[in-house]
Amino acid sequence: MKKSFILMSLFALFIHVSCESKKESKHPETKFLVTNPIKKDTSITKDYVSQIHASQHIELRALEKGYLKQIFVDEGQHVKKGQRMFQISPNVYKADLQKATAEAKAAEIEYKNTQLLAEGNVVSENELALAKANYEKALAEVELAKTHLGFTSIKAPFDGIMDHLHARNGSLLDEGELLTTLSDNSKMWVYFNVPETEYLDYIMSQDKDKKKEVTLLMANNKPFSQKGIVETIEGEFNNETGNIAFRATFPNPDGILRHGETGSILMKVPYKGALIIPQKATFEVLDKKYVFVVDKNDTVKQREITIEAELPHLFLVEKGLTENDRILLEGIRMVKDQQKIHVEFEEPNAVLSSLDLYAE
Repeated sequence: MKKSFILMSLFALFIHVSCESKKESKHPETKFLVTNPIKKDTSITKDYVSQIHASQHIELRALEKGYLKQIFVDEGQHVKKGQRMFQISPNVYKADLQKATAEAKAAEIEYKNTQLLAEGNVVSENELALAKANYEKALAEVELAKTHLGFTSIKAPFDGIMDHLHARNGSLLDEGELLTTLSDNSKMWVYFNVPETEYLDYIMSQDKDKKKEVTLLMANNKPFSQKGIVETIEGEFNNETGNIAFRATFPNPDGILRHGETGSILMKVPYKGALIIPQKATFEVLDKKYVFVVDKNDTVKQREITIEAELPHLFLVEKGLTENDRILLEGIRMVKDQQKIHVEFEEPNAVLSSLDLYAE
């Protein structure tokens, strides 16, 4: 009996220890962090592919036929307004001027003689008028010959940088033949295409009459040192792309930008009262964005949302949520649709402050 009593006591002690052990190993219920979307005024920076043009970019062409006698400039050279760049052989045009000058002298003598005869009533007034007309015509021929001779010396019409040469010394030029191109790079026009919806938002905004400041991101992925101003919008949309071209003007004091470069325009677009949620609160199924909304009974329900824009760590929600919805912030992969959970609420401002934000 004594042995039986001892065995029963040991068994009871074992059962008690096992129960206590189970109690101690039981984990507390997992709590999931939830928060609300928040409405804030913010802005996003949009990126537009752009083309960079000189404010003046022209072709320099030969205005007369003849041999290219001399080139006074070199490729890539900065030239000043009025600086001589090319000289076409002027011999023929000098001869034409001498001939026209001689004919004008003869016409002048004839006109003066006719004047004397008209004063003596020897010739009629009509003959005098005809002599005068011939003289004026001869003077016009002189001016025309001077103009043709002047065209043999080609000068820079403005300060700028010349491109490569299309002709060399001794080349026989036709009238209108291309010699080089000239670019005024003191300020640059940067064109970028804006979709119709963004154009309408821009043109209907309260700030439409203010000069919009933009940044140019160059091809090396570095921002240009000068800020640009959106000055003009083209008159028509491109029917194929649905875009319209904006033009921003950038000062170019150091001559870094050249005609024909490419880059990207960075333009801030304001959003008033945007509904903002953390990106980590979303998940994707078949290219659609979803969140888990937690109802008043703490049951999670999957809901599709539409994203309007994106910021670092944040999404701007177009539709699918309201400020009053509670959304699951963490543990998205640990729950299923219609699952009841234990939640802990965190204020949306505290959530945002813990992220690296660009919201204003």
